[in-house]
Amino acid sequence: QVHLEESGGGLVQPGGSLRLSCAASGSIFNIRDMGWYRQVPGKQRELVASITAGGRTKYANFAEGRFTISRHNAKNTVDLEMNSLKAEDTGVYYCNAFVVTSWHSPTDPYWGQGTQVTVSS
Repeated sequence: QVHLEESGGGLVQPGGSLRLSCAASGSIFNIRDMGWYRQVPGKQRELVASITAGGRTKYANFAEGRFTISRHNAKNTVDLEMNSLKAEDTGVYYCNAFVVTSWHSPTDPYWGQGTQVTVSS
């Protein structure tokens, strides 16, 4: 069993910053890609940013230049630094990880419970 625990959400004013963190724990042999998704009101869950084990990153257009994803492989953590936040960034942010639980297991996706980010004055 694998558990993803998110932290760092909250209320911030427009133009402000937040840092989200996610720690994976449990039966982990290896973690492939890790990422952050979000679900804003009235829309489907969408990719915010992802990062491979080798550090290659991908960002949604709305995140490019404002958000930075990073990970610490030895600690099984992934962070999302969000700057210049806008009201339209309000939503629930979910951590995602593709985990291998043993050397002969497939790679399976796991999700955190989500953390609320509210951008409002």
